[in-house]
Amino acid sequence: MARWQPGATQRLVVAAVDLFTEQGYDATTVAQIAERAGVTKSTFFRHFSDKRELLVAGQETLSRLLAEGISEAPADASPLEAVAAGLERASGEMGPANRELGPRLKAAVAASTELQERDALKSVGLAAAMTDALIERGVADPLAHLAAELGVLAFKRGYARWSENPDDDTGLAPHALAALAELRDATTSLG
Repeated sequence: MARWQPGATQRLVVAAVDLFTEQGYDATTVAQIAERAGVTKSTFFRHFSDKRELLVAGQETLSRLLAEGISEAPADASPLEAVAAGLERASGEMGPANRELGPRLKAAVAASTELQERDALKSVGLAAAMTDALIERGVADPLAHLAAELGVLAFKRGYARWSENPDDDTGLAPHALAALAELRDATTSLG
């Protein structure tokens, strides 16, 4: 088996999602994931502490990109405009591999309570990164939390639309921004 080949992390994620889809999360072992990815079991553990962590591969990078986009938004941007800048920044880094993996990952998560819990924690982490970036811009705490949560929902909705439409070549950003606009409009109905 190959060791330290470029792209090992991505190969491990793809192998895991494929196996989770084929045989279920509980029936999939770390050894099977490593074998499918063409790496050793010890290489797996250099990248991930356990198989649940495969679900959040890239979360740190995604959180950083969202926060950077928010931080770099114009000084006069509203909280949601800053979130939109974060969504654009993060969306620009999502390529065909991310898109292709989306529906399979969604199915794997839907079939496993443990993965659903880990996915929920991922959302919390993304919201926290955006909240912190908004607070650093001077946005009041409750408003920063609300804008960040809307940002997470917009990202998830946009990603779902983007990944479910392989013939749409517009990229993720327009879908995430459209979802954010829909959510912003929906808040006016809250009363």
